[in-house]
Amino acid sequence: MEKRLHTDYKKKISIIAFLGIAAALLSFFCLFAGSSHMSPGECLAALLQKSTAANNRIIWNIRIPRVLAALIAGAGLSVSGLIMQTNLNNPMASPSTLGVSNAAVFGANLSIIAFSGGFLSTGNNLTNYGAGANPYSASLMAFAFSVLSILLILALCRMRDFSPNVVVLAGIAVGSVWTAATTVLQFYATDVGLSAAVIWNFGDLGRATYRTNFIMLAAVVCGLFFFSLMSWKYNALLGGDAAARSMGVSVGPLRFFSMLFASVITAVCVSFLGIIGFVGIICPHVTKKLLGQDHRFGIPASALGGSLLLLAADTLSRSMGNGSALPVGAITSLLGAPFFLAIIFSGKENRRC
Repeated sequence: MEKRLHTDYKKKISIIAFLGIAAALLSFFCLFAGSSHMSPGECLAALLQKSTAANNRIIWNIRIPRVLAALIAGAGLSVSGLIMQTNLNNPMASPSTLGVSNAAVFGANLSIIAFSGGFLSTGNNLTNYGAGANPYSASLMAFAFSVLSILLILALCRMRDFSPNVVVLAGIAVGSVWTAATTVLQFYATDVGLSAAVIWNFGDLGRATYRTNFIMLAAVVCGLFFFSLMSWKYNALLGGDAAARSMGVSVGPLRFFSMLFASVITAVCVSFLGIIGFVGIICPHVTKKLLGQDHRFGIPASALGGSLLLLAADTLSRSMGNGSALPVGAITSLLGAPFFLAIIFSGKENRRC
């Protein structure tokens, strides 16, 4: 029995190591993908800052921040999805369950349409829009409304029993309100404001910078540290609330703070990069298939899997763009939708129906 457990442990460590090596190799490969058509030799020279000034800028100011954003955001969104699925006991749960993405869209639209490129200041004058737009204002407003949505939903859940069904229903209701408010806002927008708002909604790693990556990294590292400390409690929660309480787990506070940290990570990533869907659904399920339900291994594996998926999607988006990168959010949705349907129709109870 002990030998079997040791073999299983080594197998799980090997899978995590493989995911880490694959993410590192794909990160390096991503530096060679882009519309500038630099040769591998020119890319390597630019990495050493021994190429032309233009090539050096492309590698260090565009591609490296983009790769770092994929690594950080992919890990954060994937682990957030894993934690939400465990806490809500719902395999369909994802970082958008609490309406965080809907609130971020509304906040960014409010900033862009009302204060930068819309009906309150610059009208349809594109020059005025460029002069009045602050590159961080949309992200700040998106994050502020995401946090507001999180606190509102968690407050509503605290008024009732903090059960998974209450969280999901509250998230759906509040998310619908943000979506409706965004629709009304866009209805009154000018052409310039509306186009700028729609473009922001696309998940795009091209807007990443070293500063935004550092902010996302701080949020993701803090969240991963907390989730790793709580991994044994998540394992206990898999047996049900009663079993977890019998092991000394305070189920209510655990759910509250876990959902809060997972939602904050999502809010930070979405506020800087836009909507990137399905990463929080695909990677946790793949991780569970490979490693089982143990969160001691599932959390690092989900983080690496999310990074790997977002790197692959970004490389594909730059390869298909014909001179310009497609929104990475569209690629992850195209990959995720069939996977989502497969999850729905794979259960035994669905086959019986």
